Amino acid sequence: MQYRQLGLSQLEVSEICLGTMTFGQQTELPDAHAQLDFACAQGVNFIDCAEMYPVPVRGETYGQTESIVGSWLARQPRDKLIIATKAAGPARGMNWIRNGPRALDRTNLRAALEGSLQRLRTDYVDLYQLHWPERNQPMFGRWKFDPAAERECTPILQQLEALAELQQGGKLRYFGLSNEHPWGIMEFCRLADLHGLPRPVSVQNAFSLLNRTFQYGGEETVFREKLGLLAYSPLAFGLLTGKYLDNPAAAGRFTLFPGFAQRYEKPNVPPAVAAYVSLARRHGVAPAALALAFCRQQWSVTSSIIGASDLHQLEENLSCWQTDLGAEILHEIDAIHLRYTNPAP
Repeated sequence: MQYRQLGLSQLEVSEICLGTMTFGQQTELPDAHAQLDFACAQGVNFIDCAEMYPVPVRGETYGQTESIVGSWLARQPRDKLIIATKAAGPARGMNWIRNGPRALDRTNLRAALEGSLQRLRTDYVDLYQLHWPERNQPMFGRWKFDPAAERECTPILQQLEALAELQQGGKLRYFGLSNEHPWGIMEFCRLADLHGLPRPVSVQNAFSLLNRTFQYGGEETVFREKLGLLAYSPLAFGLLTGKYLDNPAAAGRFTLFPGFAQRYEKPNVPPAVAAYVSLARRHGVAPAALALAFCRQQWSVTSSIIGASDLHQLEENLSCWQTDLGAEILHEIDAIHLRYTNPAP
């Protein structure tokens, strides 16, 4: 296992981060603990949670992921692990979270973090992330900015001040962003520098063979501002394993939760998946290994967040992690990407 510095922080995170959003929905406590034990035995020291998990989000299961991780964390050497979690933002209609997260202001951030700490059974988190921006911004499958959707929101400076207070109180070591765009990353950094406040050290965004949007503006931003990218959904909800090509009814989030993965329900996705799976098999590489190795070999990716519904699936994903892709196959990957995404020049 390789370890990398996360942005300008003092955190040295494993290049694999164990994602936990299945815990409490697809994955029950015994298997979740087995996954955590196995990942740590392989050298993983980085675990990512969120207060809204598991997904799909429901009032009946809200907070169970952190509670499951907390019951495991209580018997671990806390200083050997890097625990990340996230505060849910407003405008997503989840009224069971803190009676509906109205803002990312001082009151809401403190309440969110205190709840996470209680469920995780720890006094602090190493990385606290804003799960999505409070402001109007296209995300989760939306691709156009809509000025008509503007609304009042907590100024970014006030969000920074609230996070600084929590850091000074010892409840978090560093903070990061998630589902953020270049403007937001820059504004957080600019205001932090201007007012002498802590800067974000990371951004957690979707990144995979099927979603390379981050490279169009995000990569330059994290390079110049020295943030680490935490790539989530490197297997695109399992699409890039090829299992749905072989068996459209295969067990997974697509078949278990209709409508959950609508961000991938686009006309170019099936042919792109088929092309990547074909490429992998022509080169004698498992499709999942192709997808994971692609993320690992990107200079901008500090750690890739891998989730699994069961221990067997996690073992398979970790076993193919050390695959190295040569220049030829990387060139072919880019050719497929250009064919099916037609990115702007």
